[in-house]
This record gives sequence, C-alpha cells and structure tokens, in this order.
Amino acid sequence: MTGVWIAVAAVAVALAFGIYRAATDGRFRGTHKVAGADSPEHDDRLDVWAALGEVAVGEPGDRGTLLQFSSAFCAPCRVTRRILEDVAASAPGVRHLDVDAEHHLELVRTLGVTRTPTTIILDRSGREAGRAVGAPTKDQVIAALAAL
Repeated sequence: MTGVWIAVAAVAVALAFGIYRAATDGRFRGTHKVAGADSPEHDDRLDVWAALGEVAVGEPGDRGTLLQFSSAFCAPCRVTRRILEDVAASAPGVRHLDVDAEHHLELVRTLGVTRTPTTIILDRSGREAGRAVGAPTKDQVIAALAAL
C-alpha cells in the first residue's frame, strides 16, 4: 500500500510542476536589475548592448531588439527563433539577435540567463525592457514590443 501512496504523490508533484511551467513559460516579466542601484533617478536596467560586446554587430534596432539565448539541443529554441524572426521581419525598427548560450557562458552569467530559450527585449538604447524564459507566443512578443 505504501508504494501506491508514493506513486500518487509523485504524480501529484509532477502534475503541479507541469501546471506551473505551463502557466509561466514564455511570459514576459521584469528585468534583470543591476545590484546596488536603488536611486529612483538612476536607470538601474542593465545596459545589455554594452555587455554583448563583440557578439552584437552594429547597433540596436531603432524601436527595439529581440535578443534570444538558445542552445543547439533545445527544441523550443527553434520555435522561438522562428517567432522572433517573423516579428522582427514584420515590425519596422525591430532587430533579432540569436546568441548561442553554450559558446558565450560569461555573457550568460552576466545577464542572469538560467535556461534556454530566454528572450530579452531591449529598448532602442540597448537596455533591458523585459524578458521571457521559455517559448513565448507571437502575440506575447508583439505585446511586449508595444510596451516599449
């Protein structure tokens, strides 16, 4: 009888975790804050474009930049890449930049990327305006860009 209760508990935990992931994946939330910047007049959003260094060729998009962190083995990364490329192609002034997380580990640590895919929306100055962990929908990306 103990085995049955363990199985039921395992299924309940797995179900709860699955519901949590379904509810939170791909949702755009706040930004990665710079530690110690508590002043209201100080823009404490991380200057991501400066942190990108040689990874980012050129300038950020006139309206914004969709920065995606992905890895070769990540299936949701391919879906996210297609969505972000479609949005960047249809929205004037929006640029898409895909960064391989495996080859840029120092950048991943600096920006606080914990899993792939992670999408960071940058404003026209290259500062982080929002981020989503997991595969966002096209509507979520468009809504996040509209908030810029």
